[in-house]
Amino acid sequence: MHAVVINVTIDDRDAAQQGLEQVVAGVKQAPGFVAGYWIRLDDTHGTSIAVFGTEEQAAATKPPAGTDAQGVRMTSISVGEVLASA
Repeated sequence: MHAVVINVTIDDRDAAQQGLEQVVAGVKQAPGFVAGYWIRLDDTHGTSIAVFGTEEQAAATKPPAGTDAQGVRMTSISVGEVLASA
């Protein structure tokens, strides 16, 4: 399994929450989707982890660099191998 990990700066909490519903719905439909978590770390920062069956499936879902979502600025986007889960 591989995961797409995205860190964001939250610019507009209400807009981010509204946009999140669309993002989650889209990711859930992606081929190979296993699980996803969208986490608010504090009032201005968040992270998401979306797990896929293969590296190719994760890479296909990774947004292009420089892409932002409603109410947030993506500060880092990476794909990594899941080494363990519980």
